[in-house]
Amino acid sequence: MDFTYDDEQVALRDAVKGLVGKAYADFETRRNAVAEDPGFDETLWSRMAEMGLLGLPFAEADGGVGAGPVEIGIVCRELGRVVAPEPYLASVVLAGGLVAACGTPEQRWPVLGALSAGDSVLAFAHDEPGRRWGPTATAVSAIDSDGSWTLSGVKEPVLHGAHADVLVVSAALPDGGTGLFLVSGDDAERTGYAAYDGTRAARISFDGTTATPLGAAGQDVTASIATVQDITRVMAANQALGAMQTALSNTTDYLKSRKQFGVTLNTFQALTFRAADMYVSQELTHSMVEWATMVVAQGDAEALADAASRVALQVSRSGRHIGQEAIQLHGGIGMTAEYAVGTYVAHLTMLDHLFGDGGFQLSRLAASVTEHGALDPLA
Repeated sequence: MDFTYDDEQVALRDAVKGLVGKAYADFETRRNAVAEDPGFDETLWSRMAEMGLLGLPFAEADGGVGAGPVEIGIVCRELGRVVAPEPYLASVVLAGGLVAACGTPEQRWPVLGALSAGDSVLAFAHDEPGRRWGPTATAVSAIDSDGSWTLSGVKEPVLHGAHADVLVVSAALPDGGTGLFLVSGDDAERTGYAAYDGTRAARISFDGTTATPLGAAGQDVTASIATVQDITRVMAANQALGAMQTALSNTTDYLKSRKQFGVTLNTFQALTFRAADMYVSQELTHSMVEWATMVVAQGDAEALADAASRVALQVSRSGRHIGQEAIQLHGGIGMTAEYAVGTYVAHLTMLDHLFGDGGFQLSRLAASVTEHGALDPLA
């Protein structure tokens, strides 16, 4: 596999880096952005739309650009590099991806067109209290009354659900299976809050709420949800890689500048070895992320599921290693809210738990091992 970016991809990376890097060059700017609703910079969101970033994954017929997973991964990585709070992963990759995968042409154009133009924010209301990470829904049920559909139940947490204009809601169908529905954000009861890294989430209640089936009414779309979840896991890995690279860079800069006993910390061999181990973890993740991103482009759902679990497991392990070492090597300052490294570690932890932590991914991989069901140690 060739992991080298072509000229257009390099130009895209540089453009995104220039935009979000300038917007969040000062960590205090990011802190101010997440302190107030909606929890991100709406001006930057509009500028991302003007650059075409919000429409990258969608077909031109749906108001998008029609770019591939490598380009989407580039955007996610640069957002992760500055822990940008903009809802690109939740709104564009996840919720928008579901509309692109399951919606009819008449539904895709208005919903994805508004999202691509920066006029609308989508949220995927899927996780339920007491259940997580699977592709099915049980706590929210859909009822069909002569073609008029309503939803009842609770979804939580819903990323950026309190601010979203349109909710993509999963629900248990009357005849079994899981369907998807479009609901206006104003039609649901929403309670927003901030996660510990500042990312916004919400608890959303439906009580006989009117909903529009996404795609064919009553169709079980569990497989499509699982595939889009796996694509999002790979893009979340890209975002986590960007955060790891900055956490490591900040740590090595600190070791080169902070003095103790009259010399900089990087003159102590034990600390240099620990930084070198962090670099090894980062590069293992880098290779896995590049490979998994290219697997997305193959369009094989089974291969994608395997790649998504493998890269998510590596991200879980490397993110924990790099995050913990970044704080340890910074010393006490690494634990303060005023210093950026703590936020990077919180963001890596959030990404680890967002779509399935390391234990969950290991279980998925173990369940897929069937050809070695019996082993004769004497053979």
